[in-house]
Amino acid sequence: MPSIANRLSPAFRRLAFSNLSAQLSEQLALAAAPLAAVLLLGAGPAETGYLQTAQTLPFLLFSMIAGVLADRTSRRRLMVAAEAVRAVSLAAVLVLLVEGVLNLPLLAGLGFLGAVGTVAYSVAAPALVPALVPRAGLGPANRWLELARSLAFAGGPALGGLIVGGTGAPLAYAVATVLSLLAVALLAGLPEPSANRGARRAVLQEMKEGAAFVLTHPLLRPVLVTAVFFNTAWFVLQAVYVAYAMASLGLSPAGVGATLGAYGAGMVAGALLAGWLGERLSFGAMIAIGPAAGLLASLLMLATLGLRSGTLAGVSFFLFGAGPILWTITTTTLRQAVTPGGMLGRVSAVVMTASFGARPVGAAIGALLAAHWGVAAPLWVSAAGFLVQFLVLFGSPIRHLARQPEAAQA
Repeated sequence: MPSIANRLSPAFRRLAFSNLSAQLSEQLALAAAPLAAVLLLGAGPAETGYLQTAQTLPFLLFSMIAGVLADRTSRRRLMVAAEAVRAVSLAAVLVLLVEGVLNLPLLAGLGFLGAVGTVAYSVAAPALVPALVPRAGLGPANRWLELARSLAFAGGPALGGLIVGGTGAPLAYAVATVLSLLAVALLAGLPEPSANRGARRAVLQEMKEGAAFVLTHPLLRPVLVTAVFFNTAWFVLQAVYVAYAMASLGLSPAGVGATLGAYGAGMVAGALLAGWLGERLSFGAMIAIGPAAGLLASLLMLATLGLRSGTLAGVSFFLFGAGPILWTITTTTLRQAVTPGGMLGRVSAVVMTASFGARPVGAAIGALLAAHWGVAAPLWVSAAGFLVQFLVLFGSPIRHLARQPEAAQA
C-alpha cells in the first residue's frame, strides 16, 4: 500500500494518515467503552445495549445535517472541528476515569457527543477526496482509505481489549485521545482548493435535493437499495451470532472471538487485493463482488445449522469482510464520479443515513425472531435478505459498467 500512497499527492497523504489515526482512535474507544462499563460501572447486557445505542444514534440523527454542512462550508474545517469535538469527549472520559467519578449516563452522553464528531468527519472525508486527487486517482485513494479503516477495524478492538485488560481503561482513553488529536493536527495544515458551493437554501430543501439525486439516479439508486438490504440482513445475523455460536456451534469465547476476527482479516485482505483485482475485472464486476460474497457468506452461515462448524462460520465472516470492502471502495468511487462536487456531502450523507439506519432495524428483527421462533429463524431471514440485495444489484445496469463512469459536472 505505500506504493499507492506515494503516487498520490502530499495533501491526500495527510488526509489518509489523519483518517487512519481517527479510525484507530474510534475503534479503540468503541472497544474500551463497554469494557469500562462492565468492569468499572457494573453494567449488564441492557446497559451496554443502551451504551451502544448512544454511540450509534448520531449516525441516524445528524448524517443529513452533516451532509448539508459539508456542501456549504470548507470540508477540511468541518473535519477539523468534528474530530476536535471527539477528542474533547475522549479527554473528558479520561479525566472522569482518573477522578473516579465516571458513571454510565456520563459515559453514554460523552460517547454520543464523540459520535456526532465521527458522523461529520465520515460524511466530509469522501466528499473532500475529489478535491485532492485527480479523477484517475479516485480508485487508489479510496483503496488507501478503506485499507486504513480495515486495519483499524481489525486492530482497534484487540488493542482496546488488551490495554483495558492489562492496565485499565484510563490508558486506553489516553491513547485514543492522542490519536484523535493527531488526526486533527494532520488535517489542520491540509490545503483545500476553493469551490463554488452555490447559493444557500433552506436546510430541508437541500436535504431533499440530495435524497432526490440518489433516488432518481440509475446507478446510485440500486447501490442505496442494495446497501439497505445488506445492512439489515447483516445486523439480523449480528444480533444473534454470539449466542448462536456458543449454544449451537459449541464455540468457546475465544472461538467466537476468532470467528469475529476473521471478519476484520477479510476486510484487510479485500482492501489489499483491490488494486490487483481492479486491473483484471471490470468496474461493474468489482461492485458485484460485494453482494455476491455477502450471499455466499450467508449461505455458508446457514449451512452451520446442519454442519455445526466453527470453521465454516469463520469462513463466512471472512467473506463478509472481504467482498463488501471491495463494494465500499468501488461504490465510493462511483459516487464521487457521478455526483456534482457541490452535492457530494449530501449524497454521502444519504447513503450513510440509509445504511446505518438499517442496522438497528436489522438488530431488532433478529432479536424478535430469536425470541419467538428460535435462533435458526434469524439465520434464514438474514440469508433471504442477502438474496434480495444480490438480486437488486444484479438486476441493475451497474454490473455492466466496463469502467469508472465519466465525472459529473460540478
